[in-house]
Amino acid sequence: MSLKEELMSERVSHLDLSKFCQTASGTAVRDALAQLRKSKASVCLITKNSQLVGILTERDVLTKVATNPANLDALVDDIMTANPVTVTPDTSAADALWLMDEKKFRNLPVVGRDGKIRGNMTHQAVISFLAARYPVEVLNRPPRPDQFPRKQEGG
Repeated sequence: MSLKEELMSERVSHLDLSKFCQTASGTAVRDALAQLRKSKASVCLITKNSQLVGILTERDVLTKVATNPANLDALVDDIMTANPVTVTPDTSAADALWLMDEKKFRNLPVVGRDGKIRGNMTHQAVISFLAARYPVEVLNRPPRPDQFPRKQEGG
């Protein structure tokens, strides 16, 4: 099976979608950032009544908070990306990657048909999936494949 076929047949729900934190609409940006640091995530999904209403990314922080520190005391609703594009768990990994590439997204929320947040897809999730699926091809690559050792033992 080719890599393209593999990604077309693989569903987003089979990837690691755990790299996110979640906070309620109306939370202060300062508190959302503290939660991001604590969870070691790069994205915070913003909810209202358990439904996704926005996404706060590192890019939002760099463009809207770093340039205007007063926004630390604003509500996440003021600087988040409202109504983000989402995919469902049964979307193919290839289609989700294509969407991320086309829209220049680093994070793509995964939301079930019932509106429940299932996770956040990242490029790293796809790389981790491929590394687990093809460990020899991915993990055994030398740092410089074109380099040849001068001595038999490689030193």
